[in-house]
Amino acid sequence: MNITKETTIGAIVAKDYRAASIFNNSNIDFCCNGNRTIATVCSEQNLSADELISQLQQTVSATAGNSDAVSDYKSWPLDLLADFIEKKHHRYVTTQIPVIQAYLEKIIRVHGDRHPELQEIKTHFDACAGELTMHMKKEELLLFPFIHKMVQTKQSGSKITGAPFGTVQNPIRAMMHEHDIEGDRFRKIRELSNDYNVPADGCNTYSVTFATLREFEEDLHLHIHLENNILFPKSIELEESFARE
Repeated sequence: MNITKETTIGAIVAKDYRAASIFNNSNIDFCCNGNRTIATVCSEQNLSADELISQLQQTVSATAGNSDAVSDYKSWPLDLLADFIEKKHHRYVTTQIPVIQAYLEKIIRVHGDRHPELQEIKTHFDACAGELTMHMKKEELLLFPFIHKMVQTKQSGSKITGAPFGTVQNPIRAMMHEHDIEGDRFRKIRELSNDYNVPADGCNTYSVTFATLREFEEDLHLHIHLENNILFPKSIELEESFARE
């Protein structure tokens, strides 16, 4: 992969998800704000563009040709990618929400007096849980079925019928806005938790809670990346292709 200062960070991660680790280490948002170039993000965060590009090139080329390398999601058919997001990421979120809420309630009971930030973390997470649940349902009931319909129509060579939401860009615009909100919520959670560092008086449950929150955020980043940088642009492109026929 040829990475330059004008390459967008979303395009880099879309091509090879191993690059995400470098952006995470530098606190660079590659999922919600993936349309920024290397030059722009380095200028905003006072980073060396040459050093960042060097790290990215080393990471991307380190396991080139390795059969265990991460999947090239960008090459997947749209309907397969939508199914993957629903079955892997939606299912993960649904399963982990009550687990994390129970952990947070427990450590608030034990440590809340000394660490009032825990209640703030729970408030943000509870809001995230409610919004994400509704967000995923809208995708599963409206957006993803229409993506499947477009793929099947293209394969059959027939004409596409109108979507109930006008154009696929309408729900996608709403989904991306909601992604931004959840990304901001988790940035606040990360700040309140001191980058998920357990305080000296924290117990084992405290450690497990923060580790699980970190994992949840990492999964959310991949979830948003797959949609914002791959699924959504390709869905818009597919819909536009019908108008050219």
